[in-house]
Amino acid sequence: MEVASIALSPAMKTAKQGVQTARLVPEHGLEKDAHAGAWHRQVSFLAAESIERVGRSHPGIGFGAFAENIATRGIDWGQVKPGTRLQIGSAALIEITQIGKKCHGKCAIYEAVGDCIMPREGVFGRVLRGGEIAVGDSIVLLDS
Repeated sequence: MEVASIALSPAMKTAKQGVQTARLVPEHGLEKDAHAGAWHRQVSFLAAESIERVGRSHPGIGFGAFAENIATRGIDWGQVKPGTRLQIGSAALIEITQIGKKCHGKCAIYEAVGDCIMPREGVFGRVLRGGEIAVGDSIVLLDS
């Protein structure tokens, strides 16, 4: 299990841009990401396999398109429950707080593709222990 991509955006309602490294801040989220803050959805996750599946039928859709912060490879998020903790790299520790989300309207990806997987497959968490993370870092699922 590993980090396939990291993406952040400096302002709400703007496309997330891919980065190779980022810093997770405890009880905040990804440094320089507009969705970070003192709430339960500090960091968002989506399976790289899901993003790639959509991209096969809609070329041009790739990492960051669904506003996910971290795309993961090798994790079946459908089997993960709130309360589960995961370690990213050597230091960062995240607690999963929410599976899926309610959409408050049709986002740009929905308009372009006719569907958005984030409400069904997105996973959210809060940062318990911060640290630098990078594309390719290992992810270890820990007990809840």
